[in-house]
Amino acid sequence: IGELPAEAQAKLLRVLQELEFERIGGSTPIKVDVRIIAATHRDLLKAVREKTFREDLYYRLNVFPIQLPALRERSEDIPLLAQFLLDRFASRIGKRIEGISRETIRRLIAYPWPGNIRELENILERAVILAIGPTLEIGPDVLIPLDSAPVGGPHLALEEVERNHTLTVLRQTGWVIDGPRGAASLLGLHPNTLRSRLKKLGIARSSHEPS
Repeated sequence: IGELPAEAQAKLLRVLQELEFERIGGSTPIKVDVRIIAATHRDLLKAVREKTFREDLYYRLNVFPIQLPALRERSEDIPLLAQFLLDRFASRIGKRIEGISRETIRRLIAYPWPGNIRELENILERAVILAIGPTLEIGPDVLIPLDSAPVGGPHLALEEVERNHTLTVLRQTGWVIDGPRGAASLLGLHPNTLRSRLKKLGIARSSHEPS
């Protein structure tokens, strides 16, 4: 909700006040009886003070606020969240993975999670794609906070992680890019997008195969 442009904020406020709206191209109001569940990572009070979010809409929505702490502030939730995400990704990819190793759970709990739940999702999905065997393992080389990145800055570190991950998937698929079991599918990319990424990262099959 915090990213809603001013025009859309005004339209949403009208719906909440009048309990009606009109379809695009229509002329007859349609009555509605709705309750809105909205979420944002932004500080909406600050946005109200800065005039980037409507004050009247803020108070219309802020009937029953729930503050959800950052993931690093509720590390006790991480094992359950990790298992939930593991089950979801394993089912989607079609892998049978029974659980997460204790050492991996300890690493997940100790990690500061600067990217919050989205970062946890990304790491778990990547780990499931690369997993071999019934127990999920995530090594310490994967969970490296940005403030621990090598010389060259976080962008260089992230690019190297992306490069290594892409290479691993390519080797797993025998450098097959297209098809349901190709590297593009495993990486969640369109084949042409993956080919562009390989060019950007300087990855060529001839350079990474035994001579």
